[in-house]
Amino acid sequence: MPNSANVAMLEKVKESVDNSKGLFVIDYRGLTVKETQELRRALTEAGAHMKVYKNNIVKIALKDAEMPELDNLKGTCAYVFFEKDPVDAAKVIKKKAEEFNKIEWVGGIADGQALDAESAKAYAELASREELMAQLVYVVASPLRGIASVAAGPARGLVTTLSAVADQKNAA
Repeated sequence: MPNSANVAMLEKVKESVDNSKGLFVIDYRGLTVKETQELRRALTEAGAHMKVYKNNIVKIALKDAEMPELDNLKGTCAYVFFEKDPVDAAKVIKKKAEEFNKIEWVGGIADGQALDAESAKAYAELASREELMAQLVYVVASPLRGIASVAAGPARGLVTTLSAVADQKNAA
């Protein structure tokens, strides 16, 4: 019979899994309490939260939720559950990993796929949703700007010609 603490933890993990679109797994050993709090705050601002659970319990919760299995869960792991965009959470982890020099990527689950450490880390290199929207607006607006310039060309030419004629008459 499983002990009650593990059953309670399993329920918490299941709730975190159900309320998120995916997760990243990091090795956070070596972080001070202050650094951990700073990481948690930054993740919260990005729409994610970090929890530390037993690896075996996480495996059970993922299996129950019919999510891909993570094989490389060993040692002390922290789980970063993201509710919205995985890129935002990954960028925060990458920034803090560079700042603290103590965080290692272990893996994750995003877009319904199990990720190894390198694949999870690659999410931090992607453009965020806002950046992609700005690029889309630029791509759509660029031809429109060209059309407007071409359409204004004859009128601009007429104005230039009339201005030259007026200057010529004023000079004479």
